[in-house]
Amino acid sequence: MDVKTIGVIGAGAMGREIASASIIAGYLTILEDVSPAILEQGVAHIHKTLEARIGRRKMTPEQKQRALENLSTARLVEDVCRQADLLIEALPEELELKLEIFTIFDRFAKPDAILASATSSISIDDLAGITFRAKNCVGMRFHSLPSDGCTLEITRAPETSDATIAACSRVGRLMGKKVVVLQDSHELIPGRINNLQE
Repeated sequence: MDVKTIGVIGAGAMGREIASASIIAGYLTILEDVSPAILEQGVAHIHKTLEARIGRRKMTPEQKQRALENLSTARLVEDVCRQADLLIEALPEELELKLEIFTIFDRFAKPDAILASATSSISIDDLAGITFRAKNCVGMRFHSLPSDGCTLEITRAPETSDATIAACSRVGRLMGKKVVVLQDSHELIPGRINNLQE
């Protein structure tokens, strides 16, 4: 699986940070939110994040411009699905909401697209179970501030394929993350770490 375009569903606190990390890593990134105000705030936050990196000498103005060229926005999940190779939902921790989004992912995403959730409390297997592509479903939980470097927990469900895990691990490493792969559970704790990739 070759990830070139990442779709981030939800422009709240987590979604905007994931989008920041994504564009910095060089991925074409589509940030979506149903609320125009939240989407606008998310984009403004990304601009501030990049400016802060310039202030800390972690980025040049030229690099900031190249990163921003990778960013676009959308108001419909379906539009993002048609373009993204990796879809990451970063919505509130509400099961019904996440199930609805995964149903849309399953219906409209590219055949080989990876369907990911940044959930911290909902079983990935529950989300994968409502799709016809469970092997492509995975958890991607970012700790701390993704744009500044942190750990990425990749959670595999029973049917998640090795190819899906490998593709998400590559994305995490390009984002500058320490990647930890876990088995699916409602509680993600170090005792269940199966694989650690630097």
